[in-house]
Amino acid sequence: MRFRPHTKRPARESVVPMINVVFLLLVFFLMTAQITPPEPFEVDPPLANVDAPAEGKAILFVAAGGELAFEDARGEDAVLSALQDYPEETPLMLRADKGVGADKIAALLPKLAAAGVRSLKLVSASR
Repeated sequence: MRFRPHTKRPARESVVPMINVVFLLLVFFLMTAQITPPEPFEVDPPLANVDAPAEGKAILFVAAGGELAFEDARGEDAVLSALQDYPEETPLMLRADKGVGADKIAALLPKLAAAGVRSLKLVSASR
């Protein structure tokens, strides 16, 4: 009886290195991504000619109707009590709608100062 010589199959490429690379990329992008919470309501900031936009992490939102929001607090009383523990050296970002009158912003400033806010930056959209 004659047997044919056994032919060797070519070795397959291993997919383990590719899986390792994809896993490392996934971990890299998850670690470097900044996940920001959604805005509490739609705010259309006023336009301004600025060289550098205002930057900061803590944002006080003022809607066109005058509603206030800061982190999880909604309403003027809740926002002002939430700002009681705000650190003085950190500037607070004020993101107000362009429909909010300057008189409402001016009336808000003493209340923020009484709550302990010492530095405030107005967020605007660049042209």
